[in-house]
Amino acid sequence: MPKVSEVYKEEKKKELIQAAKKVFIRNGYVQTSMQDIMNEAGISRGAMYSYFDNLDHVFMEVLKEDDQRDMQFFKASDHELLWPQLKHWLGMQQEIIENIHASLLQAKAEFFLSSRYAKHAEDFPYLSQRYNEMAKSIEAVLNQGEYDKEFQLQQPAGSIAKYIISFINGLMLDTFQLGHEQTKVKEQLAILLFSLENIICPHPAAKE
Repeated sequence: MPKVSEVYKEEKKKELIQAAKKVFIRNGYVQTSMQDIMNEAGISRGAMYSYFDNLDHVFMEVLKEDDQRDMQFFKASDHELLWPQLKHWLGMQQEIIENIHASLLQAKAEFFLSSRYAKHAEDFPYLSQRYNEMAKSIEAVLNQGEYDKEFQLQQPAGSIAKYIISFINGLMLDTFQLGHEQTKVKEQLAILLFSLENIICPHPAAKE
């Protein structure tokens, strides 16, 4: 029998991750099983376990795929002003948070509160890594803006980056629990933008 190519295996793994993501969004983490994902993907148990060791392994891969959207967005560009890009990203966050039940937030919250994670956090190094990578990505953009004289940072770039992450994560959790009508997502993000404008001090040309 011909060997399965690495390209095929990589594409198949991506398909399985997308299928798993749908299940985690629909069911959360606690109510999802490997069988649920197999059913969604239309794949056999043997094939599933040739790609993933267990449910936690699948969930980590889904998180990695989901995180890449933000990681890619915060790659500094040499050709575009950074302040409009940051504003656009906040607009994307508004859409995500207002449709929070179509996101992975429930699954994330359930996983982080699970005894499996609480007792064995060291088994999941990616969770600390993803926070650090996101903070560094935002920090790099802020430092690039200051280097290009587009920004005049009033606080350290690393602290601003963590402030943004904490604000967004907190708003996501509150909205998941209470609904976007109560948390007033648009208004809160407008306040975040106002505070960032005063902390980052973008050049007037970038605000036009």
